[in-house]
Amino acid sequence: MLPPFIIEQIRKREEELQQRYEQPQLEIPRVVPPPRRNKEEPEEAERGVIIVEL
Repeated sequence: MLPPFIIEQIRKREEELQQRYEQPQLEIPRVVPPPRRNKEEPEEAERGVIIVEL
């Protein structure tokens, strides 16, 4: 059986190795798309000009 101080050294080395490989994680925020317009609503690009002669 190994002496306790050797076991402790091995445990510390394993913890250090594990900490090196652990990467911090950052959550990426989801981009919420704007609500779709109803087809009933005329879009600004579809507006036109009507000329009425009197």
